[in-house]
Amino acid sequence: MKYLFWILMLFAAAVAVAIASHNPAYVLLVYPPYRVELSLTLFVFLYVLSLIFGYGLLRLTLVALRLPSHVKNYRLVRAQGKARKLLEEALGAFFEGRYAAAEKASARAMELGDTSVLHPIIAARAAHELREFDKRDAYLAGAEGKTAGENTMRLMAKTQFQLDQKQPQSALNSLKELSASGIRKHTGVLGLELKAFQQSRNWDAMLEVLAQLEKHHSIDKTAADQLRQQAWLEKLRGQPQDIAALRALWKSIPDEFKRRSKIAAAAAQAFCRLGDDQSAQQLLSDSLNAQWDSELVVLYGDCQSGEVVAQIEQAEKWLKLHQQDAGLLLALGKLCLHQKLWGKAQNYLDASISLEPGHAAYTALGQLAEKMGRQEQALVYFQKAGQLH
Repeated sequence: MKYLFWILMLFAAAVAVAIASHNPAYVLLVYPPYRVELSLTLFVFLYVLSLIFGYGLLRLTLVALRLPSHVKNYRLVRAQGKARKLLEEALGAFFEGRYAAAEKASARAMELGDTSVLHPIIAARAAHELREFDKRDAYLAGAEGKTAGENTMRLMAKTQFQLDQKQPQSALNSLKELSASGIRKHTGVLGLELKAFQQSRNWDAMLEVLAQLEKHHSIDKTAADQLRQQAWLEKLRGQPQDIAALRALWKSIPDEFKRRSKIAAAAAQAFCRLGDDQSAQQLLSDSLNAQWDSELVVLYGDCQSGEVVAQIEQAEKWLKLHQQDAGLLLALGKLCLHQKLWGKAQNYLDASISLEPGHAAYTALGQLAEKMGRQEQALVYFQKAGQLH
């Protein structure tokens, strides 16, 4: 259809030229003292030809004037293409673990004039993995951007580097700077805060951040449980200054953690350290009644309250259910030794050693032999204890 149109137009032009060639009209151009007379057909032809030439000359001039900007844009597009390719190369190498190649690709992109903050961040992270910390810090300094997003990337990377190098206070300062810039605490920031508080042993703050992460469902339940247990353990081991503070701390611990053997053991040791053996004995009894633990029952024999006879009776009740527990037999031996029940102490300690020889059991037997005036036998027991220490 298009070709038919142009054929018709060509025929129409031919007819118009044929008609115009028989036209007797003419055009007179006068510019004293010159006088030019042309046929109308020739004049129209020259006029159209001049218009076409003028238009072509104008277009050529415009193209010449725009040539520098076209060249500049071409070079820019070409450089952007190279930078984009280098960014893909750097990201691919980084996530493949080829950190040297990732750093090289990002450094090359920066040399080409790419101003994206991604390149210094990638280069810094790669240098950090390569443990080239001076280069890492130089790249990080070059990543300081003007937008909030660029500053966020830089500060997040900086905080991670500081945590990897066990510099929790510096990491917390970086997080404060991040917060001051108006960045909302998203889960990534909270995760870094959690690590920083854990490293700085700020257990109260760590528990608060942990609760926020759980609220956002951003931490595994098992991992959160382990971290929370660590926090309570460290708080108990932090040696509260007085018995009132220890009791308040113990009261604040959730019941599900109070029943755990490690928590119960740490609390019992803290109570014993502050002279409250009765509270230690009671919480150990509660924990063992809820869930038996062979290591915890050994501590039950060390925390001797003013009612040792009642402790022995309780331990003998447990023995009916756990006859082959070396830790329980050791605890009974220590309690009977404290109560000067030499014969029972000897039997329980011998039974414990027959099941599981250990430093504590031989030491208790040595002490028993000393109490009974058997110095040579005591020396033998202490030597065996030393060999197992």
